[in-house]
Amino acid sequence: MKVLVAMKRVIDPYVKIRVKSDGSGVEQNNVKMAINPFCEIAVEEAVRLKEAGLANEVVVMSAGESVCQEQLRTALALGADRAIHIEAPSQIEPLNVASIIHAVMKNESPDLVILGKQSIDSDNNQVAQMLGAVANLPQGTFASRVEVADHQVIVTREVDGGLETLKLKLPAVISTDLRLNEPRYASLPNIMKAKQKPLEVISLETLGVTLSQHHEVLDVMSPPARKGGEKLSSVAELVNKLKNEAKVIS
Repeated sequence: MKVLVAMKRVIDPYVKIRVKSDGSGVEQNNVKMAINPFCEIAVEEAVRLKEAGLANEVVVMSAGESVCQEQLRTALALGADRAIHIEAPSQIEPLNVASIIHAVMKNESPDLVILGKQSIDSDNNQVAQMLGAVANLPQGTFASRVEVADHQVIVTREVDGGLETLKLKLPAVISTDLRLNEPRYASLPNIMKAKQKPLEVISLETLGVTLSQHHEVLDVMSPPARKGGEKLSSVAELVNKLKNEAKVIS
């Protein structure tokens, strides 16, 4: 079984975000970047499937500028076998990302595609669902447990009411939730070995994908600073503020 993992380069989740002075986006110059945490979980799950003898190859892919090869090499150090870099702009809309992954799937013919459920920068939570629709494949989103057997994958997914279990025929698309696993750290020997693993660079023209723009970012701003707390003298005063200032009760 071949597993394809799509991943994204994002600002390290432990870095304080700064908005550009012109409000056009988030500052990324001289900022530490990392694999999107949900994508890192996807890589870990694919590697675990290989270690369990259920997969014979793990391929990671990412679309973006050449700098995303750094995160692809990290995924190779975590246990992936080879990587594919799709040359594209750094900011790509979800539907375009789904189209790019679908085009790669046509070349690679994976049995299972695993993605993070969302990226921590745009928080769209759309690519896996769109990919399932574009590729006309069964999908299991928000997976907290994955089991593969008899050319099927059983996905336990987290829903508002609790847990839901799906049995999907392969090939299928899965998006990972936080509780699926805990990603490993790359060891120094594996980091050195990753430099020798194959990393293929493909252009959008070669894939036959044309990007289309469906929305435009008008402005990006930092959230307003939180005000300090206030000590009230009575319950009546609290109720008055909740009703007239916070507008949370009527």
